[in-house]
Amino acid sequence: MRPLRDRHDDQPAFVMHTYPYRETSLIVEAFTAGFGRVAMVARGAKRPRSELRGLLNAFQPLALSWAGAAELKTLIRAEWRGGMPLPGGSALLCGFYLNELVLKLLAREDPHPALWAQYEAALLALTMHAHAGDQAAILRRFELKLLAELGYAMPLTREQDTGAPIEPAERYHYAFDRGPQRHAAEPDARWPVVRGETLIALATERYPDAQTATEAKRLMRTVLDHYLEERRIFSRRVVQDLQALDEEGETS
Repeated sequence: MRPLRDRHDDQPAFVMHTYPYRETSLIVEAFTAGFGRVAMVARGAKRPRSELRGLLNAFQPLALSWAGAAELKTLIRAEWRGGMPLPGGSALLCGFYLNELVLKLLAREDPHPALWAQYEAALLALTMHAHAGDQAAILRRFELKLLAELGYAMPLTREQDTGAPIEPAERYHYAFDRGPQRHAAEPDARWPVVRGETLIALATERYPDAQTATEAKRLMRTVLDHYLEERRIFSRRVVQDLQALDEEGETS
């Protein structure tokens, strides 16, 4: 038997998405610690007696082995690493939102080990924090880390033009690819306007009130949409609606 080319064994990974391939197989989009996003075919995974059946689900810590030189690899083995409870309820929806961001913003086979560790930490944190405000803060942290890993780090503590510290009471135009400007000479209509207090909250990961948390969410949505370039995040609306219901329940 000829040896498989470009084989990688027991790589820590999470499944981002699966979809059918032919009659009995699946295409698996995985986010791996050492190789970034990897697409692979899981042959026979839909057969009732397949060892892969029940393993290739989102949010389960896995060790994957695969081989192949083409863009679509061949999955050889999957093993459950354990050690993490599965998210449920709103945490589950937040997890799907993270998966969509990874799938739509990360190129395949572009390693981001720090972001992978942040993703794993975010999943664990989501399962431990049921409060909508806590979950929103976890999402903002991951969004900022994702943008930074892609080379789009968001300046949050100083004005882009002058280098002056951000003033909490001031309002700023947030220019894509540049950062906050207090007095933009020619502000783009797409640039969001945001309070300095919200920029500081994002930088410190502390959201003192609902207004700041909501404005931070809107800013991050606008910035992410800029880089997504018309690719929609379908889980976002569901997460936002559910968090709004949670917040209404607490104040009623």
